[in-house]
Amino acid sequence: MLDRVAAAPISWGICEAPGWGLQLPPRRVLGEMRDLGITATELGALGWLPTESDALKAMLGEFGLSLVGGFVPLVLHRADLRDQLVHDATTAARTLADGGGRHFVTAVVSSHTAWERPVVTAGEWATLFEGLALVDEICREHGLVQVLHPHVDTLIETAAELDRFLDHSAVQFCLDTGHLFIGGADPVVLAAKYFDRIGLVHVKDVRGSVAQRLLNDELTLMGATQAGLFPAAGAGEAPIAATIQVLEDQGFSGWYVLEQDVALTDGEPPIGEGPVVGVRESIDYLRSLTV
Repeated sequence: MLDRVAAAPISWGICEAPGWGLQLPPRRVLGEMRDLGITATELGALGWLPTESDALKAMLGEFGLSLVGGFVPLVLHRADLRDQLVHDATTAARTLADGGGRHFVTAVVSSHTAWERPVVTAGEWATLFEGLALVDEICREHGLVQVLHPHVDTLIETAAELDRFLDHSAVQFCLDTGHLFIGGADPVVLAAKYFDRIGLVHVKDVRGSVAQRLLNDELTLMGATQAGLFPAAGAGEAPIAATIQVLEDQGFSGWYVLEQDVALTDGEPPIGEGPVVGVRESIDYLRSLTV
């Protein structure tokens, strides 16, 4: 399993959400990934790494890394924004494919400037699922696999919204142990029941007390993240070990992307400190699992 563990730039604070905070320099982040023995990564926010094919491959190759895929926020429920959707999805797909990536990780956001959760009408749900099918076509044209990412502050966050997606779309999904746990879904049950729909796994732990404050609207997602919502793997309450066990028992052969979201707003931490410490703890936890 450890040969299929990739990193995610969000563990170093590189985030697609608007106004998230400091974005550390790519060479520092990629160098710390390499020093931890990681051999693959997700892309991070579009534009953080080079978007030109040769430059992207050269930078990843410099640190001995391959590209697993990338997280792509898209507005799918607005019929009036279809042209923009096609442009955004095609641009991201081209970058991912040119960089050697495989997974196009779709997050269904309300807008690109503010991630909110408006009431979605029946008509907008239908438009959303049509949009997912359209993105799936774009992904296939670029040799990519689309996976829908249930995620806090997106239009598919809760267990009920995930069920609606599973009932009305054939797109695969990203089993994120943390975001599913926050949304009220059981990652272990989903791993068993929908194994054939799982295209990618994000390994993320959750501190339940902070999650409850987020759900009570006492904290924003960024504020909750800074309050320790996502501790190192094994230090929270998400059922990571049990989920991985179910997946491996069924023969899962895909990637586990290790995520420990952080938001940096106090400047760049000294070399050897900061996010890399938590990522190392998460890797040590995964290494301790007997699956």
